[in-house]
Amino acid sequence: MTDTHSSDPNSTGAHPAVDPAALHATEAAASADEGQLTDGGTADEALRREVAESRERLLRLAAEYDNFRKRAVKERQEAGWRAQGDLVRGLLDALDDLQRFAAVDPSTVDAKTVVDGIGLVEKKIVKSLAGHGFDVVNPIDHPFDPNQHEALGTAPAASAEEDGLVATVYQVGYVINGHLLRPARVIVKQWNGGAA
Repeated sequence: MTDTHSSDPNSTGAHPAVDPAALHATEAAASADEGQLTDGGTADEALRREVAESRERLLRLAAEYDNFRKRAVKERQEAGWRAQGDLVRGLLDALDDLQRFAAVDPSTVDAKTVVDGIGLVEKKIVKSLAGHGFDVVNPIDHPFDPNQHEALGTAPAASAEEDGLVATVYQVGYVINGHLLRPARVIVKQWNGGAA
């Protein structure tokens, strides 16, 4: 009868012998592969956590910046309203004076009294505005300054020394804290070398 399990004449019919050292090496390699997968998984987890934390920090910073921006806008608006309130508060006395003049019976008051009263109200308004850095630009007989004056035309100068001086102010200008609100509209003297 022929042995169908093995062609090896020394075979006893059992499974071939396995080298224990080779088996241990194979198990060690498989274990190392598992460790790498586990370490890779841990590294991925750590990276995901770091990205999530960074994203959260950025969202918090964006929210804080947005809050800061809104707060700054609100504070600027409130500062503007306070400044406007201070300016208007200074004009209230002059407004009261104008209302008193408006209520005067014209048949009992002469024109000089009204004119003098309006002059006093004007002075009160200008004084109040001056306390807020407001200044009137009235450059009569001063050199023409294109930064603060608008020339509407020219007039002949009597001498070369008068060339470029303001001859007439049609409308005064206004400056507040060094910023031009409106230029003075003027006529400027021009020397033509004595030509008639």
